Amino acid sequence: MPQGFFTDTTLCIGCKACEVACKQWNQLPDDGFDFTGFSYDNTAQLGASTWRHVAFVERPVPLGGTQLGNFSWLMMSDVCKHCARAGCLEACPTGAIVRTEFGTVYIQPEICNGCGYCISACPFGVVDRREDDGRAWKCTLCYDRLKADMTPACAKACPTASIQYGDLVQLRVKAKERVVELQSRGLAEAYLYGVDAENQPGTGGLNAFFLLVDKPEAYNLPPDPVVPTKLMKRSWLTMAGAALGLGVLAVSAVVAP
Repeated sequence: MPQGFFTDTTLCIGCKACEVACKQWNQLPDDGFDFTGFSYDNTAQLGASTWRHVAFVERPVPLGGTQLGNFSWLMMSDVCKHCARAGCLEACPTGAIVRTEFGTVYIQPEICNGCGYCISACPFGVVDRREDDGRAWKCTLCYDRLKADMTPACAKACPTASIQYGDLVQLRVKAKERVVELQSRGLAEAYLYGVDAENQPGTGGLNAFFLLVDKPEAYNLPPDPVVPTKLMKRSWLTMAGAALGLGVLAVSAVVAP
C-alpha cells in the first residue's frame, strides 16, 4: 500500500526537530549560517540540502484575536509532496527518478546526470541541484528507513505528531476526522490540501498532504498546482489550431485574385 505523510499545521510548534533529524539521518550539508531576515525561518525554503523546511508565516491578528502584538504565527513543516502524478518523474530522461514500492518518488543519485528537467517540471519548486555535483536532490521519504521497516526521521522526531507517517488510506481517514474535529471546535477555516485526486486533480493528489487554516499562498503553496505534462495535450491542440489557421491564411493568399 502507498505510504506518505499527513502534516497537521495546527500542531506544529516550529521547533525544527524535523529539519535537524532529516539533516542528521541523511547527512545533508548545512545551508550556511547567514541571517535571512525572515524571522526564525533561517533555512528559507526547500532545496538540495534542505529536505524538510519549517516555515514561519506572520499574519495580522484577526479582529477580536487574543494574541500578543499585532500579528500571529502560522507554522508548517514543508516537504516534497511525492505526487501521485509526479512531474519530475515524467520529465526525467534518464530513468533516474522512480516510483518505489512504497508509492514514493525517489531520485537515484547514481543515475542522475544533472540535466535539470525535473526542476522545471515540479509545480512546487521542490527539486534542486547541488552546486558541488550538479545532481538533483530532494526528500526520499527516508527510503532506506522504509526498507528497514522504520519511520522516516522527521516523523519520528516530531514531538507534537504534526508530521504523521503511514498508510495513505488510513492517513486520509484520520485527516478528514481531524478537520471535522477542528471545525466543531470553532476553527471553521481548517481544510485539507492535496489529500486526493478529487481535491487536487492537477497532481492526482499528494502522498504528502497538509491540513491548513489559511489560503495555500500564505504557506507558499500553489493554489492549483498542475503537472506540466498534464497540459501537453492542450498545448498540442493549440499548436495544431494555430498551424491550421496559418495554413488557411496561406491558401487564401495564394488563391486570392
